[in-house]
Amino acid sequence: MKLEADNETLAENKVLILYLLSIIGKPINNTDLYKIVLSIQDVNYFYFQQFLLDLEENGYIIKYTKENSELYELTENGKSTLDLTLDMLPGIIKLKVDTNIKGELKEIKDESAVKAEFVPISENEFIVKCKIRENNATTFEIKTLATSRDQAVDIVENWNQNAGKIYLDVTKMLNGKKEEKGE
Repeated sequence: MKLEADNETLAENKVLILYLLSIIGKPINNTDLYKIVLSIQDVNYFYFQQFLLDLEENGYIIKYTKENSELYELTENGKSTLDLTLDMLPGIIKLKVDTNIKGELKEIKDESAVKAEFVPISENEFIVKCKIRENNATTFEIKTLATSRDQAVDIVENWNQNAGKIYLDVTKMLNGKKEEKGE
């Protein structure tokens, strides 16, 4: 696909993005939106970025930053434009969206719900950040110091495998509740 060659294809891809944002119904980050678009149609990453920029410049979508994440959302102007242009989107594309969207959103939610990463601060010290995110907001975050790379990796792996249990245990301790037998 050439960016300047086929105006109908360009418009179709922009309508696809508006349609997806409409169906998603809440803010979404660039990476996750691109994953969803790719599950529907093969779109070059750089063209995708240009489509987003064009849609933003025309006031059809807004981009804002929340907790170090850039999020995109459909504007009222974008909703009106989608109503006028939705017929440009072929039925097969709409069917793919309707078929794939729930699975893609679940996969994205699962991927983004539990995260852990570590950052070196010296040769033998690493800051490990463990998070739980829901609805594009951090609901739980804990940071700790690891004294070796191996320890940092172990903490990340343990968090990724046991985040739910760790979260419950820490919450109980913070609330001052002792763990009851049989739990």
